[in-house]
Amino acid sequence: MAFQKAVKGTALIGGGAIATVFGLSQFSQYRDKHGALVQVQAAEGVPVRKGPLPSREQQIQALQSDAEFDVLVIGGGATGCGCALDAATRGLKTALLERDDFSSGTSSRSTKLIHGGVRYLQKAIMKLDFEQYRMVKEALEERAHLLKSAPHLSAPLPIMLPIYKWWQLPYYWVGIKLYDLVAGSQCLKSSYVLTKARALELFPMLRRDRLVGAIVYYDGQHNDARMNLAIALTAARYGAVTANYTEVQQLLKEPGTGGRLRVCGVRCRDVLTGKEFDVRAKCVINATGPFTDSVRKMDDEKVPNICQPSAGVHIVMPGYYSPDNMGLLDPATSDGRVIFFLPWEKMTIAGTTDSPTDVTSHPIPTEEDINFILSEVRNYLGADVEVRRGDVLAAWSGIRPLVTNPDSKDTQSLSRNHVVTVSDSGLITVAGGKWTTYRAMARDTIDAAVREHSLPAGSCQTMGLQLEGAQDWSPTLYIRLVQDYGLESEVAQHLASTYGGKAFEVAKIAQVTGKRWPIVGKRLVSEFPYIEAEVVYGVKEYARTAVDIISRRTRLAFLNVQAAEEALPRIVDIMAKELNWAERCVTEGVDGSGSLAFPLQEQLEAARTFLYYEMGYKVKTDQLTDSSEISLLPADIERYKKRFHMFDKDKKGFITILDVQRVLQSISVQMDENTLHEILNEVDLNKNGQVELNEFLQLMSAIQKGRVSGSRLAVLMKSAEENLRRRQAIPVDRSGGGL
Repeated sequence: MAFQKAVKGTALIGGGAIATVFGLSQFSQYRDKHGALVQVQAAEGVPVRKGPLPSREQQIQALQSDAEFDVLVIGGGATGCGCALDAATRGLKTALLERDDFSSGTSSRSTKLIHGGVRYLQKAIMKLDFEQYRMVKEALEERAHLLKSAPHLSAPLPIMLPIYKWWQLPYYWVGIKLYDLVAGSQCLKSSYVLTKARALELFPMLRRDRLVGAIVYYDGQHNDARMNLAIALTAARYGAVTANYTEVQQLLKEPGTGGRLRVCGVRCRDVLTGKEFDVRAKCVINATGPFTDSVRKMDDEKVPNICQPSAGVHIVMPGYYSPDNMGLLDPATSDGRVIFFLPWEKMTIAGTTDSPTDVTSHPIPTEEDINFILSEVRNYLGADVEVRRGDVLAAWSGIRPLVTNPDSKDTQSLSRNHVVTVSDSGLITVAGGKWTTYRAMARDTIDAAVREHSLPAGSCQTMGLQLEGAQDWSPTLYIRLVQDYGLESEVAQHLASTYGGKAFEVAKIAQVTGKRWPIVGKRLVSEFPYIEAEVVYGVKEYARTAVDIISRRTRLAFLNVQAAEEALPRIVDIMAKELNWAERCVTEGVDGSGSLAFPLQEQLEAARTFLYYEMGYKVKTDQLTDSSEISLLPADIERYKKRFHMFDKDKKGFITILDVQRVLQSISVQMDENTLHEILNEVDLNKNGQVELNEFLQLMSAIQKGRVSGSRLAVLMKSAEENLRRRQAIPVDRSGGGL
């Protein structure tokens, strides 16, 4: 009864606010639809490449030709690739340069949401800020576009807002309904209110005490790195010359009208070969995200900084922490931040934090931020769900490029919207904004380029344009992959949702397993659906390092750092064959230029360093080294010592691979030496090739505290101990006597 009264009261309270926003929303929709009538909805008249894309080597060769480009974009994130796609589909001769890999920065380290921003709408209403309202409105429209342009990589996601105080129900209900209303015809699905019982049925992990009910609304979710790559590949199909691992070293300038120096291209370096060359262009666009100011200072050393970087940390936990298809929003954490708790790739992602940081290419998640997220998660999950530090499978930090508008009178205030500026020398900079609005940001940027440089192009052509893989995708495509190629159902679903219609190209090169089922598709690691053929296909998608494969062509590093490390040797072997990696670092070319090769060991070390620092492996292993105090009961210590000495028969005080192999052979268990080495290496803190008794006790202590979970050595030793006990001979006096 009380619940019904609250809902009725909610309607009365929200009526006035809804009516106010309704007028703005209708006016905005009329304006947008009217403007769209004069806009072509897909790229017409621009040739599209069919079949294989040009190789990276061919793209580099095209950059070195003497021809001048109309547009040259610096930056291979979502915004930069969006600019390249927008320019190419307008018929402009376009080039894009990225010093690392596509989506190697912020664009691959997001919350994975495609959203308008509920909290921004709240601020817009509370502060009567029409600019914030327009930003949310635009983001909601772009959300709908993004979901349609790449349906294989994105989907609507219901997000639950649990309510623990009666007065919050009408307050949040009004806000969420306004969110639906602002979306208008682009609303994904209408939000709704849940009773306590229904909320717990849909999200059984929720904290039950004092729960009043919940509100569910819809936003979008996507595979951010793959989406970024799809934009880059689509731009290449429309004729853009896209090159990763190509670093801009300086801007080229020449005298323009009136004697002013104008930007006319860049001096760049192929990071993989070390070769330097010039690329000339009528217009140069700076779309480098957090590195915006470094490129602006190439143009003018005295220009003030406009980027104020902010770090956001996310963690990944096992999938059992959340339902398969329901997210959770904590709108007011202990320090006023917002935390999302979302299912993603059959795991659970939680974040984000928001703290000032320095600009770096290699942001590192901190233990403080990880523990903050865990503590907030504990506040919303039931007491029967133990949130353990050891369940953090991966963690990463992304840098948000918040900006101040240099053209604004108030240059101190941060802009949540994007900013497009043109310098005196003609350099165009786009900064700020959000993942969801990448297409609108690109449109505004190329519009500015066309105006400033009198480029021969019409209006934006990307509205309604489908991205790489979307054309032949359908929700049931994976069934054909299973039937036609003999792939596992889980692997087929993964390929369809990652490559769309291009999944058949991956299936065609999948290796025969030699088993009755599946027929093809050897997995890189057993618990994830990534297969070896994806490494081969990733090279065709311009992957050039092992990090490219584990973090952006597949998402293994973002899902489980230990699984990613296990897959590395096989990934490097496959890439070595595909890219003809030499066993030496530098080979001299005919012209005397140094050519950088990638020995297998260097690739492995670089990828492990990436996992160790940027993907949270360090803070995960620190849970053992930081827990030097062994807080075990005397009885537990004795029990674990006995288990340890079952392996350390010689009383050396440590165990090696040989000790473990001996015990496993006695219970008829086979395990290859490389796997055993990996298992011991997880616990071998001082990396001397052996596990000492103190290290083993530290491990068991950390497991009891919840700091470490899923230790393969602990499980292996416990299982072996139980097997040995069962195999012990039954004493004569217990067997009924005998001779």
